[in-house]
Parts: sequence; C-alpha cells; structure tokens
Amino acid sequence: MLGAPLAYAACVNRVIHIHTEAPPKPPEGQPCNGCGVCCLAEPCPVGVLVSRRWKGACKVLVWSDAAKRYHCGLMGEAMASAGKVPLWRRLWQRWVRRMISAGSGCDASIEVPPQP
Repeated sequence: MLGAPLAYAACVNRVIHIHTEAPPKPPEGQPCNGCGVCCLAEPCPVGVLVSRRWKGACKVLVWSDAAKRYHCGLMGEAMASAGKVPLWRRLWQRWVRRMISAGSGCDASIEVPPQP
C-alpha cells in the first residue's frame, strides 16, 4: 500500500488512514462493503492473536486493487476461487468468518467525516 493515496478518518482522537478508493463506511448493521474502517481502527480478537497488536490497524487487513475494497487476509484467496478447496482450508475459513463476525453487518460505531 506504499505510495497509495490516503484519506483520513477521526477515530477517538486518532486518525486512521483509509485508501481513497475504499467504499464509504456503511451505517451500523448494514452489510459490510469492505470499507476497512473497523480493521484500520483496531484489530479484531483473531487479528490480535495473529498480529500480536492490540491497537492500530490490523496487520492482516489487505487492500484489493481489483475489487477496490479491503478484506481480511486470514480468509485467503480460496474464498474467491471456484476450484476445489481442501477441507482444512474450509474449516479454517469457517472459523475465521465466525471470529471476525463476517456476514453479520457493520459493527463499527466509528464516524468517518466526509472528505472534501
């Protein structure tokens, strides 16, 4: 992500760096659109375990230039592939989806100011 343009969002007296092409944060409870605000503000419990970091952006958050959105790097690329996925990978992805609460909607109460 070096050299990528950044937008900024205030986060409890902090600034988080958001890729300028990221979609706008949806309202709380609405489906996730990959804006990345929640993971850029702080890692989820599984992100804490993997990245060994309690504050700041999660180290496993990945920006996709092709999709123009963020996604959890723990999910791997197999989710997008149509080919056969090994059982261990499917079980890992199911566990990660549960741990990051994937599919339950936006849970970030952070307010992102509009960009000029």
